[in-house]
Amino acid sequence: MSFDTSITRLPLPFDTDRAEDLAAGLQGLPAGTKDLLKGTAGCSPYLEGLIRKEAGWLEEVFAATPGVALDAVLDDARRAVGTNASRVLRQAKGRVALLTGLADLAGVWDLDRVTESLTRFADISVEVAFKTVLERELRRGKLPGATEDDLTDCAGLFALAMGKMGAFELNYSSDIDLICMFDDARYDYEDLPEARSVFVRVVRKAMGLLSDLTADGYVFRTDLRLRPDPSVTPVAVSTTSAERYYEALGRTWERAAYVKARPAAGAVEAGWRFLDDIRPFIWRRHLDYATVEDAHTLRQKIRAHKGGAQGLDGRNVKLGSGGIREIEFFTQTHQLISGGRDPDLRLRGTRDSLRMLVSKGWVDSGDADTLDGCYVRLREIEHRLQMLRDAQTHDLPNTPDGWQRLAMFCGTDDPKTLRDELGEIFETVHELTESFFAPMRRPSDKATGVSDRAQEWVERWRGYPALRSERAQTIFARLLPDLMARFDAAAHPDQAMSRFDGFLRGLPAGVQLFALFEANPQLVDLIVDICSTAPALAQYLSRNSGVLDAVIGGDFFAPWPAADDLSRELTEQLASTPDDYEAQLDTARRWMKDWHFRIGVHFLRGLITAAEASGQYSDLAAATVAALWPVVQDEFARKFGRVPGRGGIVLGMGSLGARQLSAGSDLDLILIYDADSDAVSDGRKSLSARQYYARLTKALVTALSARTAEGALYEVDMRLRPSGRQGPAATSWASYQNYQRTEAWTWEHLALTRARVIAGDHALAQKVESFRKEMVKSKRDPGKMWTDLVDMRRRLSDAKPKSGIWDVSNGSGGLQDIELFAQALALESGSGKRQSRDQLELAREKLGGEAADMLLSAHRLLSSVKSVASLLTGGGIAPADLGHGGIEMLLRVTEANDMKALEDRIDQECESAAKVIGDAVLPYGDAGPADQR
Repeated sequence: MSFDTSITRLPLPFDTDRAEDLAAGLQGLPAGTKDLLKGTAGCSPYLEGLIRKEAGWLEEVFAATPGVALDAVLDDARRAVGTNASRVLRQAKGRVALLTGLADLAGVWDLDRVTESLTRFADISVEVAFKTVLERELRRGKLPGATEDDLTDCAGLFALAMGKMGAFELNYSSDIDLICMFDDARYDYEDLPEARSVFVRVVRKAMGLLSDLTADGYVFRTDLRLRPDPSVTPVAVSTTSAERYYEALGRTWERAAYVKARPAAGAVEAGWRFLDDIRPFIWRRHLDYATVEDAHTLRQKIRAHKGGAQGLDGRNVKLGSGGIREIEFFTQTHQLISGGRDPDLRLRGTRDSLRMLVSKGWVDSGDADTLDGCYVRLREIEHRLQMLRDAQTHDLPNTPDGWQRLAMFCGTDDPKTLRDELGEIFETVHELTESFFAPMRRPSDKATGVSDRAQEWVERWRGYPALRSERAQTIFARLLPDLMARFDAAAHPDQAMSRFDGFLRGLPAGVQLFALFEANPQLVDLIVDICSTAPALAQYLSRNSGVLDAVIGGDFFAPWPAADDLSRELTEQLASTPDDYEAQLDTARRWMKDWHFRIGVHFLRGLITAAEASGQYSDLAAATVAALWPVVQDEFARKFGRVPGRGGIVLGMGSLGARQLSAGSDLDLILIYDADSDAVSDGRKSLSARQYYARLTKALVTALSARTAEGALYEVDMRLRPSGRQGPAATSWASYQNYQRTEAWTWEHLALTRARVIAGDHALAQKVESFRKEMVKSKRDPGKMWTDLVDMRRRLSDAKPKSGIWDVSNGSGGLQDIELFAQALALESGSGKRQSRDQLELAREKLGGEAADMLLSAHRLLSSVKSVASLLTGGGIAPADLGHGGIEMLLRVTEANDMKALEDRIDQECESAAKVIGDAVLPYGDAGPADQR
């Protein structure tokens, strides 16, 4: 499509004499194109001069498409490395400015195409400037260890495009903000001072080549002040020194600047590596609401110093209230808040970022559409202001003639309509963004509505680590009135405050968390609920406050995903983590804690039952092991290689295998591998198969249980492996089969009824599961099995006697006793069922429906009590210490009217279960002490 047929709008000539004078020289052009040039020349002296200067070239442009014309100009510029670079780039600058300006004014290109075209030329210009200057240094051998062949990637020198250039959003007459660095890893340590001096010289000369005003004009004004500590650092800094600076001293405004950062010229690959290395500085792991206050403070400073007039005359469309920068700050701050957790939000373009924020639920779609429309219009106005005289200005006119010229440049001869439109835009942008940034109300000096004891706690909190900093105290003071009001509404305010005191005391820092609370009041309700109900969960939160991020992540209350989907999600996150084993372990820990906390909150609030919570805790553990297993194997293989064969599988035993985990459960695991006995690994250090898998098993246990900066995942118990503590850490497939067939004790076959493969080679997993079913179904002497069961009951009772009515696990008729009996039922009948409630259904045929119902009822009640205890206290239940909220939860989950009724029911259910089991095993021996409850 030609230029003329693509025209959708036209400027009107403000200076008709200039327009007519230009028209006299225009021959053979289509009417639309001729009107475009007349309107442009009649409004912009700068563009009029370019039109006259490039009249011959314009004929070629109008004969082709604007995209083809632009590509030709850029190709010429790209080849300009050398002595003619200054002249060629300046000619290209004029042509790009003219073509882009006309395409913008005519509506041939939209805003994104306009800014992209200007940015593409900027990228090429910096690349050409670097290479033109560096080529001379390399030819003269000034850069140690480098030759002319290194010119391809500028010998490690690169430019990070910042701000609008980084986002492909350059305005019409923009400065370009650059940070110039060099990859010091390419140079020997003793050569670094000389290399640095060469790169500093190259950058200075290259920037001069771009910004010096010659007879041919200039290419770009350049600004290098965004580099680390610009008052004392050279214009070219090493990547190592930059990393150290951002790690130790980087500030919020620098993080915001790096949201749009992009390697634009030189050693681009080194630039991307650098950005990846400082990613933790830019993108914080937790939802970073403290950034909102920092951004608001910066906005206020900009308004005070550069905002200009707040009326329409002379108003700054970029920095003034309701201007372009407000929309950019609004978008970038949202990105900084949540981009650490969601890589999809790490976009550079303002408009793309707004759309992504909508899709992720962070910004209302209507608000985003409004801001996007305002952004586009303000950028168009900005461009017309700059097109007048190629001036880096953002100020609206302050005279009637100025407004008339701008209106006609925008295609209307009615300046009042334009003024009204802009006034409405500024007001709309201000209203939509100010509510996000506005500081919260100031706090009262003294909390009200709570006891004197609570007020004493408030005074004490000032000495806690979380409130050491002045900033943390300021934010917390704003939170305090609402927090006190919520505690006052709790059933037992003093008790809830006491628990909150424990939570606050355990926090290592408070700024991020308090800012999160301030921005999301629903989290304050949740923390009060937790402190009122679950002291163990409150303590967990004090150590892992980042899990609260997940509550406002959009899908916290969505249905529980399938187990495979869980594993797939963690696998994807681990794959996107840098090739750093420790970082991957930390990723797994953060991910697991988010989901673990979600299960606890759902259970606490009655959204799921105790049985559902157990299943979800089990799914989470299995998914975590399944996703981590290949990561552990890969890390281990770096040093020791791999062993031929099918590899290994991880077998989940006990509550994990039966999907009956609680909040604080350990994981019972067995590792089985399939390899020839004489096989050895192919790594730098070779190991026999036995040694290899023994060490690999220990590596897995360490990955799961070792404490990193993010804590630990799970405690691991390997005692259910063949031969227990005396056996090897990992068992070969052949040995495992032989052991189970010829050496395993009855209790090991009972444990096998709950075994489940949770990770590893699919083919081997199928074989292990087939073998498990075979062993469960195999013929055995039922008399011996039940006799062994009687003996086991006695041993368990001696080892762990029941400590009281609330000890629901131990003793005759307790959970352990019921589940052991359930396993025996499964083994006797050859059933492949793993879960205790399914295994207990088998009692109907052996003992009758009434006995089966008694066992199922007791198991359901005791499991519920144990699940609540695990969540609320991390251990057993002591009603006197449980608290009002905890008691309410316990009664809700067990459907009891009061604690006395619950105690009576526990006693009755255990007695009934003990009688059923005792009567069933009595023919095989006297259970002895196990019957003494």
